[in-house]
Amino acid sequence: MNQPLSEKIALVTGGTSGIGLATAKELAEQGARVFITGRRQAELDAAVNEIGARATGIRADASVMADLDAVYAQIAKSAGRLDILFANAGGGDMLPLGAITEEHFDRIFATNVRGVLFTVQKALPLLVDGASIVLTGSTTSVMGTSSFSVYSASKAAVRNFARSWSLDLKARGIRVNVVSPGPVRTPGLGGLVADDQRQGLFDALAAQVPLGRLGEPQEIGKVVAFLASNAASFINGAELFVDGGMAQI
Repeated sequence: MNQPLSEKIALVTGGTSGIGLATAKELAEQGARVFITGRRQAELDAAVNEIGARATGIRADASVMADLDAVYAQIAKSAGRLDILFANAGGGDMLPLGAITEEHFDRIFATNVRGVLFTVQKALPLLVDGASIVLTGSTTSVMGTSSFSVYSASKAAVRNFARSWSLDLKARGIRVNVVSPGPVRTPGLGGLVADDQRQGLFDALAAQVPLGRLGEPQEIGKVVAFLASNAASFINGAELFVDGGMAQI
């Protein structure tokens, strides 16, 4: 069985559901030992059970510095290095201009921007030369989205992180790329609206995608695994859209 990531050590933040969980499963299936983080212990335990023997869960909030320190201390003790970092933890909700609150802004930027920054910075001592860092972006980095401006701005910041960090880390040969999904069938997407409005949201978003459907988490996970692998060895500072053409046409 071909395992292109055999013996690699990976960390996936926000790895208990949706894209994070699907990616952790894909990395493990391709041979990597995978550490995942999540804020809720029960969900973390369930995710580890689903991924299998190659997975280790660490309860942590990516926006809390002490939690990140604890994550890297455990990885240092257990594995001694990192080859792959998928800084995926993040999220957001919708408020139109005129209704945006300080709490809304601070919460989204704390995880999506501050959390991503320090997730990567605190990983540097463990990352091997030639490692791969993948950040979770969004089609909103290049598209306007009504009532979603704070989230969209946070993902535009993530996009620039990859450009700038690729230069900061060039001497070590560490690649930094962004995977930017379109609408994907995840609990986070469904949670943007009330239960009785969920299918309507999914249908409306699918209609905006040239392929005529939502993406599935596994489709994003395969792209992250590709970016983490040697097959992507000359891809750096890029934003790879996995959006069915939504932001491309």
